Amino acid sequence: MTHRLTRPRPVPNSAPRRERPRERLLTHGAHSLTNAELLAIILRTGMRGCDAVALGQQLIEHFRGLRCLLSADSKSLLEMTGLGQAKTCELLAINELNRRALQEELQHGRALDQPERVKLYCTASIGHRKIEHCMALYLDSQFRLIESEEVSRGTLTQASVYPREIVKSALHHHAAALILAHNHPSGVTEASQADLALTRHLKNALALVDIRLLDHLIVTPTQAISLAEQGQV
Repeated sequence: MTHRLTRPRPVPNSAPRRERPRERLLTHGAHSLTNAELLAIILRTGMRGCDAVALGQQLIEHFRGLRCLLSADSKSLLEMTGLGQAKTCELLAINELNRRALQEELQHGRALDQPERVKLYCTASIGHRKIEHCMALYLDSQFRLIESEEVSRGTLTQASVYPREIVKSALHHHAAALILAHNHPSGVTEASQADLALTRHLKNALALVDIRLLDHLIVTPTQAISLAEQGQV
């Protein structure tokens, strides 16, 4: 199903060059542009009767914000009128570059010192998934990221997570600590009884091999909630 964007009144493409987003960015800096104007620079062109800025604004409104737009999957983007394969690939590439940049920061700094970066990284990685995904962040003795990997995926209501396999993978990566994260496609951030039971089970299993479970994050498209901050790890 293709989502058709409402076409606003045609906007003439005769604005002085100094007023166009690209030139304004170079002259005044990125901070001087609106979200729609920044998006227009990436999109480059609009569609008939709708310039790139108007298209960008409509995409932001349709996805209810930049975060959900830039973390949308290819299927959702390709369904939008005005977004072909090229524009869709550009938006997907931006989200992946953002995720990798956050990953680099965690590899060079202590995860415990940058909890918000950890949340952003997990949100960018699995927050937009339509079914539950569970990922593990393996950390060294200085709490720097060694590797992150998906450990399970499931239905909309339940993911099958095997603590024994996570312990095995943690040992393989020579991890000293671990952060677990899984998404709630429903958008509900409250931990279920199954979430809490998994946290206890995994913490006990890791403790047997002297590996710490530092946190368990519940992730939605817009935020991540720390069970450790709630005293539940």
